[in-house]
Amino acid sequence: MERLDSLFHRLVFHPKELKMGWFVLCVVLSLSLFPAIESKAQDPQFSQFFSNPLYLNPAFAGTGTYPRIVSNYRNQWPSSGNTFVTYNFSYDKYVLGMKGAIGFQTLYDREVSGNINTVQSSFVYCYHVKVTDKFFFTTALQAGFIYKQFNTGNLIFPGMINQENGTINGSYALPVESGQKIFPDFTFGMVGQQQFVYFGFALSHLTEPNQSIVDGDNMGNLPMKFTAHIGAKTTDFIRSLFSKEFSLSPNAIYQQQGVFKQMNFGMYFTHKALTLGAWYRNNLSARPDAAIGMIGYSTPFLQLGYSFDYVLSDLALYSMGSHEISLIFYIGTNIRKRDFYHTLRIPTI
Repeated sequence: MERLDSLFHRLVFHPKELKMGWFVLCVVLSLSLFPAIESKAQDPQFSQFFSNPLYLNPAFAGTGTYPRIVSNYRNQWPSSGNTFVTYNFSYDKYVLGMKGAIGFQTLYDREVSGNINTVQSSFVYCYHVKVTDKFFFTTALQAGFIYKQFNTGNLIFPGMINQENGTINGSYALPVESGQKIFPDFTFGMVGQQQFVYFGFALSHLTEPNQSIVDGDNMGNLPMKFTAHIGAKTTDFIRSLFSKEFSLSPNAIYQQQGVFKQMNFGMYFTHKALTLGAWYRNNLSARPDAAIGMIGYSTPFLQLGYSFDYVLSDLALYSMGSHEISLIFYIGTNIRKRDFYHTLRIPTI
């Protein structure tokens, strides 16, 4: 989900903003460092949901007929000086002898121009179950670690600001253990398909690990994230209006993490190698967030996608949208259909 506290971090860490804005926001930040104030964080959000399948739901592992290498790049709010940049890499493949799949994923997220850096790495095991010829489902467990690194030296506090001229000097003793933290992390997911309808859910951060670097803080837990998704993809058909073969794929994704709730509605239009997509994202706890436009090109062994988020809220004055690029390679040997339960008919971007 688009991080609602983005503006807060941007004002605190960027010296080009008004000094009065610094002062007010630094007061809030300083208060949040004490255990009496609860502070929560959100996961990075990608707009090309199905071009980053293991991040959306680890139960997508092995749901293709070829092993899959996925790379993703997202630049959120580039006009703010690369405030939020996220990279993702994953690999997954179906293993015939296991009747399931394995996968690996790593993510690097740079927030607030490098003042907060996060690395997530994990392994996935996914078990595939065939119920009937038209219905199958998968279940997956993802286990790994999260490493967070905070550059606390760039923080500005009220006691460091000269109230007469607004200049910044001095330092502030932070009640922190260190500027970094590493902790284990686990996710469970399930995906199913009944003919042309696919659906699933995922529970991320099952143990709600403590990610706070503040000494004695017992409220810095990373909230569990719940993701539910459903969609369908038609078989190719011909419309006299277009006189072309094409397919349509409507989708809906709901995500909740802590107090943040988000609903995404989208539609894909695919004609041969070209796919066009449009999504609407609404942060239910706040306001309409963004409209997303996508374009993708795919072959049997390659998929390339680009998307742009147009912000609909008042933050549009600061954000100037977000850019995202995905690149997927399909490698290895095709799994024979009689040996493979089914492949998910998820969208190409």
